[in-house]
Amino acid sequence: MTVTGYLADFSLPELFQLLEQGNKTGLLTICTLNDKISVERHNHHIWFSQGQIVAAGNSLDQQGLMRLIAQRGWMGDRAVSRLAQSCQVNTPLGLCLKNQGVITAEQLKLLFYTQVMRQVCALFALPDGWFQFDPKAPLPVAEMTGLIATATDVTLAGLRALKDWAALDEKLPDPSSALVSVVEGKPNLRLNPNEWQVWEFTNGTMALKDVAQHLNLSVAKTQQIAFRLIVTGLAEEMPLMAAPPPSAFDLLEADPEPHLAPSQAPATANAGAPPVSQSFLQNLVGFLKSKV
Repeated sequence: MTVTGYLADFSLPELFQLLEQGNKTGLLTICTLNDKISVERHNHHIWFSQGQIVAAGNSLDQQGLMRLIAQRGWMGDRAVSRLAQSCQVNTPLGLCLKNQGVITAEQLKLLFYTQVMRQVCALFALPDGWFQFDPKAPLPVAEMTGLIATATDVTLAGLRALKDWAALDEKLPDPSSALVSVVEGKPNLRLNPNEWQVWEFTNGTMALKDVAQHLNLSVAKTQQIAFRLIVTGLAEEMPLMAAPPPSAFDLLEADPEPHLAPSQAPATANAGAPPVSQSFLQNLVGFLKSKV
C-alpha cells in the first residue's frame, strides 16, 4: 500500500526509522513544497531494499549514475550505456562496471557517496515536503552501484552535518524529559564522543537540561543529540515525574521524636500552661502510625 504524508508531520529521520525497522522495499519520493524564494518544485527519489538505501537520484530516467560517471571523466555517456547493455539482468550497473574493470572499488565508493550520502543528507534540512512511499516500485539496477547503507547510518550522518535545526525543532525532546535506553548493553553504532556522553544518561533519572549542565553542553545541542539517539532506535523520551510533596507520615518517619524550638512554639491563650512532655509526643506519634 502506498503511503503519503508531509515532513512537517512525520520527519525524514522518523520516516527512515520506520522503513528500516519494517524492512521495507520500494521507492520513497520527496517533493519540496513551494517557498518564498522559488516556485519550482523538486523531486528527490530514494530506493530502499529490505530497509536499506541502495540508490538515490533526482529523476526516474535511470540515467543519473551514468551522468555521474561521465561528469567524473571516467567514461562517456554512450560508452557507459553500451556497457550497461551487456550487464546481466538485475545486476547493479556500478558492480557490473567494476567487474569489467572499467571502474575501481574506490571509484565505486565515491559514486555511492556522491549519489546517496551527499544527496540524501542534504534533505534533512528541508523545512517541509510531501512524501510518498511506493512498495511496488521496481529497484533501478541502472542507478545502483551495488553498495548499500543502512537508513540509520544515513540518518546519523545527515543529522550530524545539519547546521540549521529549524525544520526539526518541534520534534526535539523536551528539556525536562529524560532518556531511557531501549537496547541491551552498549549500542553497536559508531557514536561520536558527545553522543556517548549523553548515552551514559539513558537511565531515565536525569532531565536533559540537567544532563546538558553536567556535560557542559548547551541545552539545544543536548536535545539534538538525544533526538539522534531516539531516531536511530537507541533510546526513548520519558517524562520525568515530579516528586510528590512529603506526607505527614513521611515527616513522622523522618523525625519520630519531633520537638519545637522555643521560638517556634505556637502561642496559646494560657501562657502559664505546662509544656507538652516528650512522652506525650511519643504516644501521639505511635497513635498516628497505628491509624495510617
